Amino acid sequence: MRPFFERSGLAALRLGGRALLPIVQGGMGVGVSAHKLAGNVASLGGVGTISSVDLRRHHPDLMERTQGLASRPGMDADTKAVIDAANLEAIGREIRAARVLSEGRGLLAINVMRAVAEYAASVKKALEAGIDAVVVGAGLPLDLPDLASDHPDALLVPILSDARGVQLIVKKWERKKRLPDAIVIEHPRLAGGHLGAAKIADLNDPRFDFENVIPQSRAFLKSAGIEREIPLIAAGGIRSFEDIAQLQSLGAAGVQLGTPFAVCEEGDASEEFKQVLASAKDEDMIEFTSVAGLPARAVGTPWLRAYLKIEDRLQAVSHAKTRCTKAFDCLAQCGLRDGLKGWGQFCIDNQLAAALRGDVKKGLYFRGVGALPFGEQIRSVRELMERLLTRVELQPA
Repeated sequence: MRPFFERSGLAALRLGGRALLPIVQGGMGVGVSAHKLAGNVASLGGVGTISSVDLRRHHPDLMERTQGLASRPGMDADTKAVIDAANLEAIGREIRAARVLSEGRGLLAINVMRAVAEYAASVKKALEAGIDAVVVGAGLPLDLPDLASDHPDALLVPILSDARGVQLIVKKWERKKRLPDAIVIEHPRLAGGHLGAAKIADLNDPRFDFENVIPQSRAFLKSAGIEREIPLIAAGGIRSFEDIAQLQSLGAAGVQLGTPFAVCEEGDASEEFKQVLASAKDEDMIEFTSVAGLPARAVGTPWLRAYLKIEDRLQAVSHAKTRCTKAFDCLAQCGLRDGLKGWGQFCIDNQLAAALRGDVKKGLYFRGVGALPFGEQIRSVRELMERLLTRVELQPA
């Protein structure tokens, strides 16, 4: 990989005292980016990212341990405790397995959504397991420095979408005598999954455009005298060498990609999952409000289209439930469980798990916009990274 990078003319991403390829693989759940994908990306000198959400699904013994618990009367508290323990055990297993694959190269990160109920426990477990970096989105991680106080060498990376968010996090963290080691700037009009805007109508707000948020954030960091200490990593819709070069010219140190890595041969999801994402076009994408209360973008599969047809009716009768559908309580706040008006009214763990298996009729398939580097082909992580480091005119036909 090094020769491709040296010929590219791109600048290295300097993070944690290491010179890395300026390519970060985004964290994708449920189970889409686990140890195979993250370990292979890191082994080539990039940043590989494990998503912390419901990783037990990659471990048959953990699934057997937790199977059917939610259906037992009066077992809700015990069910949640058993499932949470299984997922924490899976985090440790996945980090160790990714470390073996990476062979000490690159950098390994874990993505933990701020919106999940076990956010704090997941962060602490990953740190104890020796993860290099913790990446947090889907909410402002104001408390991340506190959670990582016993691990001063671990890298802490928030995901934000505008310059105001950058200023807020930096100022709040400074009071805790900690700075972000990098900041991911994710464009909500281009990214997949949960998006960093308050509502769907805000997705096209120009304050999120890379041409605005990257220079504005750099100017703030420079005024604070810390521009060299906090590299910015652009995320959302990045598909080519030219995209990376353009973003570096704006002041980004590196880029993060999700969907192109999700469909790689080494991706942890099923082959059917990969085919759904690889074959989807921009006109197939749908924006909707997730059960987590955030705007989201996904492929318009039969389940999603059917759900959206009756969403208004479901929201009209939404009410707080006595229990989570699966007694899992995966989210700190859940539109379905808590009866929150305007929030999604479905079980996100059910739908994402169905997608992981490749169930097109029931699955929720998060995806970013833009044609993929290899179109509908499923190729290797190495081939993708080589393509991203090579100018179009030098790529084979």
